[in-house]
Amino acid sequence: MSTTPAGHVARSTVRPNFETARRTPLRTFLHTDDGVTIDSVYDPSRVVYDVSAPSAGHLAFVVAHGFTGDVDKPHVRRVVEAFAQYGAVVSFSFRGHGASGGQSTVGDKEVLDLAAAVRWARELGHARVATVGFSMGGSVVLRHAALYGADGSGREGRTEACTDAVVSVSAPARWYYRGTAPMRKLHWLVTRPEGRLVGRYGFGTRITHREWDPVPLSPVEAVPHIAPTPLLIVHGDRDGYFPVDHPKSLHEAAGGHAELWMEPIGHAEHAATDELLARIGDWAVGHGG
Repeated sequence: MSTTPAGHVARSTVRPNFETARRTPLRTFLHTDDGVTIDSVYDPSRVVYDVSAPSAGHLAFVVAHGFTGDVDKPHVRRVVEAFAQYGAVVSFSFRGHGASGGQSTVGDKEVLDLAAAVRWARELGHARVATVGFSMGGSVVLRHAALYGADGSGREGRTEACTDAVVSVSAPARWYYRGTAPMRKLHWLVTRPEGRLVGRYGFGTRITHREWDPVPLSPVEAVPHIAPTPLLIVHGDRDGYFPVDHPKSLHEAAGGHAELWMEPIGHAEHAATDELLARIGDWAVGHGG
């Protein structure tokens, strides 16, 4: 594999299923459309496939972590290990997180990071891709699915970056929510200079000081544009960050297109049980594979 001058991973010249037959992880830096380097890892599927099947090994999960996470955090690796039982997995650190470049925009430009990761999964030979996001990553997968339409009708119109199924876990429905104590703390972390210092040195997350301009499409505004791509919304009824009106608003905005799973858990990756991750894996295989 190589990169073009623009930074995109170049299409391989080997036979289409070469990368899907890998047995060892692959790590690289991807480049987004705005030039940010994104630390990314490809974990091959642990599934034993019938190699005579045309679509064998083609499903790839692309995992979008929550705010202050990164590709090496134990809770992110646990999700990767769970989904590797159902397909290959691409994980990455959002901009401003871990070894990736740039600064976190807390859900805005991160759509470009996800698009680069989805493109990489397809360049590696995967015909089908399911995006799964948690918390901030959950909002990003919703906006990405709306902006990069599977049929080419998305606002960005780049079909190589589209997804075939979307799972959003513990996502907010709207921006600027401060209705819970954890979210008030997060807003302090993002908006105050001393908070951003805590983010950098306490959480390893470099946060931009710039305000959104323009304000990006909100998750609840994005959801109506996702159809016909299958959409699953997962939320905990004990979520301390976003109460249950958030997933209900997202589900309602989908107009009957999305599934909603309310689970007896808390927030995002840390709260997702092995059993829940297995059910999400099954759903993705059934709807995206």
